[in-house]
Amino acid sequence: MLVNDSVLFRNNVRVGGNADGPTMVFAHGFGCDQNMWRFVQPAFATTHRTVLFDYVGCGKSDFAAFDALRYGSLDGYAHDLLDVADALDLDGAALVAHSVSSMIGLLATIRNPARFSKLVMVAPSPRYLNDGAYVGGFEHADIEGLLSLMDHNYIGWASYLAPVVMANPENPALTRELEASFCSTDPIAAKAFARATFFSDNRADLPKGQVPSLILQVRDDAVAPLSVGSYMREHLPNSELVVLDVTGHCPHMSHPEPTIDAIRDFLAQGNGAE
Repeated sequence: MLVNDSVLFRNNVRVGGNADGPTMVFAHGFGCDQNMWRFVQPAFATTHRTVLFDYVGCGKSDFAAFDALRYGSLDGYAHDLLDVADALDLDGAALVAHSVSSMIGLLATIRNPARFSKLVMVAPSPRYLNDGAYVGGFEHADIEGLLSLMDHNYIGWASYLAPVVMANPENPALTRELEASFCSTDPIAAKAFARATFFSDNRADLPKGQVPSLILQVRDDAVAPLSVGSYMREHLPNSELVVLDVTGHCPHMSHPEPTIDAIRDFLAQGNGAE
């Protein structure tokens, strides 16, 4: 198997949309997979070539490719993203990333800014833990408790976390879907991804950002409070902050229309990947 084919298989890469249009890459968050973009990706399929993929250990990726050392930090997931970009020989693509993938995407654009011309961060956070004056939303004990629950009651962890993350009780089907996604993720890979996510600190990487970026935040998000968006806007060069007047950590699923509108408005600016 050729290297490119190997990467496309490993990360379950799916290319669709308009083959003649500029490229958009959609990167899913922790415990999720590419299917979570199904409400957003079609809105751009007529104008863009779209790329969907799964990180190793998630979705329909090759679970046999999981390596605890590689995926012990967000760097490993950034390598996945860049491997996909290299396999497809991307040039100035727009990257739309959810949650922790926003920081994974930031790391990837820092390492190879030629691959991506714009970065859309949906519900991002550079640091989930509170640290002095910085309010990330969680205490260290909160995360340790969550990880302990994963170790001792994986199904219970999923059923506890899904409604907190989705936070749209009027649409229980989405909460059930997220819970099922958590449960379908390989437990060993999920625990590694959880530690890499919740204990990461990418605040020092923000000033290194090299591409125009949209910080797309949610008014009421238990995972990434409003203070996080303001912090990122102050420290990430060439960025803008848009706050969606909705709730939950997954607006691309619970509120796709305003999410699509904000992404479209951002891509329409300048000469990037629009």
